[in-house]
Amino acid sequence: MSLRKADALGGRAAVVGIGATEFSKDSGRSELKLAVEAVRAALDDAGLAPGDVDGMVTFTMDTSPEITVAQAAGIGELSFFSRVHYGGGAACATVQQAALAVACGLAETVVCYRAFNERSGRRFGSGVQQREPSAEGAALGWSLPFGLLTPASWVAMAAQRYLHTYGLPPEVFGHVAVVDRKYAATNPAAYFYGKPLTLAEHAASRWIVEPLRLLDCCQETDGGQALVVTSAERARDLPHRPALITAAAQGAGRGQEQMTSFYRDELTGLPEMGVVARQLWRTSGLGAQDIDVAVLYDHFTPFVLMQLEEFGFCARGTGADFVAAGSLPLNPHGGQLGEAYLHGMNGIAEAVRQLRGTAVNQVDDCARVLVTAGTGVPTSGLLLTR
Repeated sequence: MSLRKADALGGRAAVVGIGATEFSKDSGRSELKLAVEAVRAALDDAGLAPGDVDGMVTFTMDTSPEITVAQAAGIGELSFFSRVHYGGGAACATVQQAALAVACGLAETVVCYRAFNERSGRRFGSGVQQREPSAEGAALGWSLPFGLLTPASWVAMAAQRYLHTYGLPPEVFGHVAVVDRKYAATNPAAYFYGKPLTLAEHAASRWIVEPLRLLDCCQETDGGQALVVTSAERARDLPHRPALITAAAQGAGRGQEQMTSFYRDELTGLPEMGVVARQLWRTSGLGAQDIDVAVLYDHFTPFVLMQLEEFGFCARGTGADFVAAGSLPLNPHGGQLGEAYLHGMNGIAEAVRQLRGTAVNQVDDCARVLVTAGTGVPTSGLLLTR
């Protein structure tokens, strides 16, 4: 079972630096170089030097190990280094790991990073190719022979059930795409800068795997993003207003698999995100009504609706109406559909900007931001406050 009480991590660490490369479709350089550029930019933003860093966290899928990035970035000795599994589900957990290290005294300053050439190099959207045998991968053997080879096909199964259960047409997913592209259109860092989207354009885009259309699927991006985490006390002496890590959580549901949890009792929700939601609310003492901005992982539009429902922003089956009503600022950087697909790390950076008051699409008096990581896999989430 998951935790049933508040944890003791909240408020002890903060995000004090953010840095990124440009987001492109062909970076023209190695993933290691992208990682180093992002790390150095984040340290500059934090007003810190490479020698101040004694911890690093990244994703298991990252090709640039912590030690290699540290060496290339001019960082010296490390007392803490860690990796988090499950693809995009790791995003917020990297910050959680960093906060844990800081709170326990294992490190004073930890850098979290993610860098890849996901468009010009290995494209995750191409699906399963030459996978090494593993116990984890065995679950895919129940789906691959029937043509479920890609992330879009795995999500389509749950999306189809969601529509059937609540009597909805596929067009309802378009509300998420339209909101993301509205914000991306005014964000110069976004790939779809200057390119808003209409519901009609969404509905006219080609099918990928029914009921998902092209514009229900996130981008493939080359780039890097890094974040700097240190103690709440030290953060007060640094240049920017800190983003306090008020709560952080990971979650895996019963019957959990990576993207193919088709044998659960029902497919219309995201139990792993429900675990995260309960722990974030429990530890922070906050609720859906207290959130000023939501940065929700949007690799596929249906899972954004399900996340809103898991967190209690709206009733089951009503996520599309909630988004269409504009009841909550959602992904004001443009999300992974509009800005860039950086496995969710760029979403954490947007949360920090919102709390600093420096975002391109700034929400007035933003004090509390919910951030989530990848869905359909064991996942994670953050509540950041100023």
